[in-house]
Amino acid sequence: MTKPRPSFYSKIEQLPALVFVLKWLLLSLIVGVLAGSASAFFLVSLNWVTDWRESHPWIIGCLPVGGFIVGAAYHYWGQDVVKGNNQLIEEFHSPKQIIPLKMAPLVLFGTLVTHFFGGSAGREGTAVQMGGAIADQFSRLFKLSPADRRIILIIGISAGFASVFGTPLAGAVFALEVLIVGRMRYEALLPSLLTALIADYTCHAWNVSHTHYAIPYVPPLHADTLVYSLLAGILFGLTAMAFSKTVHFWGIFFKDRISYAPLRPVVGGIVIALAVWGIGTTKYIGLGVPTIVASFQEPLPAYDFLLKLLFTTFTLGAGFKGGEVTPLFFIGAALGNALALFIPLPMALLAGMGFVAVFSGATNTPIACTLMGIELFGADCGVFVGLACVVAYLFSGHSGIYGSQITENAKH
Repeated sequence: MTKPRPSFYSKIEQLPALVFVLKWLLLSLIVGVLAGSASAFFLVSLNWVTDWRESHPWIIGCLPVGGFIVGAAYHYWGQDVVKGNNQLIEEFHSPKQIIPLKMAPLVLFGTLVTHFFGGSAGREGTAVQMGGAIADQFSRLFKLSPADRRIILIIGISAGFASVFGTPLAGAVFALEVLIVGRMRYEALLPSLLTALIADYTCHAWNVSHTHYAIPYVPPLHADTLVYSLLAGILFGLTAMAFSKTVHFWGIFFKDRISYAPLRPVVGGIVIALAVWGIGTTKYIGLGVPTIVASFQEPLPAYDFLLKLLFTTFTLGAGFKGGEVTPLFFIGAALGNALALFIPLPMALLAGMGFVAVFSGATNTPIACTLMGIELFGADCGVFVGLACVVAYLFSGHSGIYGSQITENAKH
């Protein structure tokens, strides 16, 4: 049978693709530079407040004051942006209004205050919200269609995530994967990747560096190491589920018992400050990056991951601002370090697997987390990291830290 000759249109069907690429290259350049610069400023500021707090630990006693500042700022000026990351996801699914630009400075301010006074929080939420708020302003400026607005929200998330962690591939896929569990928006793949690369490059151009981790030895994949990886993945997934449910529990707990929102972080700050004073260490507040690095190098107390989980979920549930991801890195890496006591895999490998797998289970983004593991630790550990991330995703249940995620396909 003779095949029909291609029409003239089919010969030039790449022209719309070229227009698409040029349009999103321009928008990606603008959003990537702005979001990458915002992340660079945020990371430099965060390092400064962390160093100052560690040099002046007495400031932790003022955490209730910091809590009131954060709570009052959002209560009086940020009611329309208080949902944070969930608001970006909700706008993607059910558009109502352009994300107010004030989301960016408010979450930046709230996160820096949280870390300055000694709360346990992360940085991903801050960067993602800044990127999303900045990007969405161009929806109005360029009068984008609803379909294009969804893409602009995606590239804002991608830019923030990629630049704050230095992982452009993971950032690009995270923005596509986090919105709907079980489905990815491939029409936004190129814009998301372009923006992630530009934002990451911009952040580096400001001479902002990221933490490096090393897994010196990766064993061959055999039947026994496969089984051990599956077992570790199950434990990482259960821990991710515990984190998600605990942070939601504390949020509801505070809302049910304290009606005046600015008072919630005040009470939470008192409890956290007393807890830090009681245990005599600042190890479990802030980002916890030194402990994350140490988990790849030396045995840690087996309870480190549990204390970080409690400190972080309580901090965020009380109303302080910041992300969950870096604390999830801490929890996962510390848990992996502890699992080396009875799972015969290298300690650094288990720490790296836990680093990304607990994050995978808590955010329902196994592909992005696998890519993150490869970007951070190297391709040699890719199979082990991928196994851990996918199994953790499966065993974390249909829960997660983002309540506005929509599940399109069941996990099993």
